Amino acid sequence: MEMNLSETAFLWKQEDGSYRLRWFTPAVEVDLCGHATLASAHYLWDRGLEDPQTVLQFHTRSGLLKAERTEDGRIVLDFPLKPIRPLSLEEHGLAEQIGKILGGVLPAAAATDGDDLILEFSTQETVLSLSPDYALLGALPYRGLLATSRSSEERYDFASRCFFPSLGINEDPVTGSAHCSLLPYWHGKLGQERMTAIQCSPRTGVLHLEKTGDRIRIAGEAVTMLQGRLTHAPA
Repeated sequence: MEMNLSETAFLWKQEDGSYRLRWFTPAVEVDLCGHATLASAHYLWDRGLEDPQTVLQFHTRSGLLKAERTEDGRIVLDFPLKPIRPLSLEEHGLAEQIGKILGGVLPAAAATDGDDLILEFSTQETVLSLSPDYALLGALPYRGLLATSRSSEERYDFASRCFFPSLGINEDPVTGSAHCSLLPYWHGKLGQERMTAIQCSPRTGVLHLEKTGDRIRIAGEAVTMLQGRLTHAPA
């Protein structure tokens, strides 16, 4: 809550050289977070706490996650894919509710991974123009809303924006965990094992994705922007 970021990562080293890793939004603990895992790996290598050639292992709520560093400096995360299924908004009584949340904008298709609602729109411009009612969105029977479309830019395969007001995050800047669902969604439509995605938040982020069986490899980059020391204030 004091950091007031989408996720703050807390990690501590185990006797076997692996790490325990937990993530917190300003409101809740989450089961999976790509952005803060990437930042944790970058921190360990950047500060010289681990050899850059070491494959880092993190024990988390989502099982064992791994991070490695490529020769070009990218960080590659190994995460589990989430199975998705198509969803009819009309049959589930959500069409009117979604219309109110998005100011009358309706998707071309919908799906779910069991936790989040995935809405596909016809153009990236529509995704960019979305201005959800966060109070109404937070009342949906889903953790969050993943808005996505084919990208209008040739260098990206698809685009997205991710909203999680129920977790204390109106719009997440870059969401690695959401792509554990978005990759299989677009794989089902495009048939590609490798894709490049852009998350069109005000912060913006590019993710390089590869499907390997029931896992996903998410590659990205990180820089150190701030260093400091947290102190525990007396109650």
